[in-house]
Amino acid sequence: MSFHSISVKEAAKLVQSDNRVYIHGGANAPTELIQSLTLRKDELSNVQLFHILTLGSTEETAPYSMLGMEKAFTHHAFFIGPNTRKAVNEGRAYYIPIFLSEVSSYIKNHPLDVALIHMSPPDSRGYCSLGPSIEVAREAITQAKIVIALVNPKVPTTQGYSFIHKSRIDYFVEIDRPLYTVPETKENKITKKISSHITELIDDGSCLQVGIGSIPDAVLNNLTNHKNLGVHSELIGDGIMHLVEKGVIDNSKKTINLGKIVSGIVMGSQNMYNWIHNNPIIEMRPSRFTNNIFNICQNEKVVAINQAISIDLKGQVCADSIGKKFYSGIGGQVDFIRGASMSKGGKPIIALPSTVMISGKRMSRIVPFLEQGAGVVTSEGDVHWVVTEYGVAELQHKGMGQRAKELIKISHPDFREDLEEYAHSSGFNM
Repeated sequence: MSFHSISVKEAAKLVQSDNRVYIHGGANAPTELIQSLTLRKDELSNVQLFHILTLGSTEETAPYSMLGMEKAFTHHAFFIGPNTRKAVNEGRAYYIPIFLSEVSSYIKNHPLDVALIHMSPPDSRGYCSLGPSIEVAREAITQAKIVIALVNPKVPTTQGYSFIHKSRIDYFVEIDRPLYTVPETKENKITKKISSHITELIDDGSCLQVGIGSIPDAVLNNLTNHKNLGVHSELIGDGIMHLVEKGVIDNSKKTINLGKIVSGIVMGSQNMYNWIHNNPIIEMRPSRFTNNIFNICQNEKVVAINQAISIDLKGQVCADSIGKKFYSGIGGQVDFIRGASMSKGGKPIIALPSTVMISGKRMSRIVPFLEQGAGVVTSEGDVHWVVTEYGVAELQHKGMGQRAKELIKISHPDFREDLEEYAHSSGFNM
């Protein structure tokens, strides 16, 4: 490749102090560029780095967030992953709470100096593919003064809005390695029960939004007897592939993007990346489309399944923090909860196990009130269904006493008496 092809060391030298730099997210984390850039820590200052979740360890894909990098690099997380969580909670990096649907606007209003991208090599017509991670990469490429791309034959070619002509890229760095993968989770008794309750809420012909993780994986595993399901989601994983292969997902009842699985991000196994390569059923779209409420609700019977860390008796959902400790982010939860609630026959669902073990002690995830410092990601007015292993609580249009009663009935039995006592003493009028 001769079109402005340079070495990774030369590429890293293009970043200057005080630059604002976008880092491609998900499985497309541009590790080689990140590693080479952080080697320049002693000659740089205040390089501001922006990205959504990136896969890979701190040492691999987020070394800029490690102790001792503070002078050279300032990390801004739109969504906190395991590889940057420590830095954010130690005050060495910043968390920007933002709806995923609005990250594109943020980038447009805060111009970038450099975008670090990871994509396929150009085809015979000069088009590269962003593969499994579209999210806000297109906006970054459009807005950045300099675009540097890793080109990798292991990046699958995906259909939809994935293509970027090589003329939009200023510099190429050639590599050849597999993308980062996410293992499928193993089902346990609790996730199996939760998935069973959620499955009963899903009608044939529904349009799904699911992420990755133990509960989404369990739900997808439990849908093998359903028919004519569709997918419009910010993120998909291996479970979607399995249901397509079994004929459960055919997107035949969708109102928009008929016949297509719409997603902005794919995170899964190497088999999943092989499956999406040139697969016509996949339509990759940027987050400003996938997470736009008015696009979501155009499909009928949208079922949005999102997870929570805790929920209080009012129905306030904490999904981004554990007390004062930042954990993840707003992401697309509110976008899809609201989109599903506006969909004809839609069902926005919050799912969580009833308890969690903290320092060897079992604690209820359904709590009288959220812990001090906990963030409210989804307000009580947006919550319709809540599911634990003990059943389904329906909160929509219910008063505070009714809401508390619904949530207590799906809490762990060991905590119900205390929750009832709090509700009565706090005037919930049960």
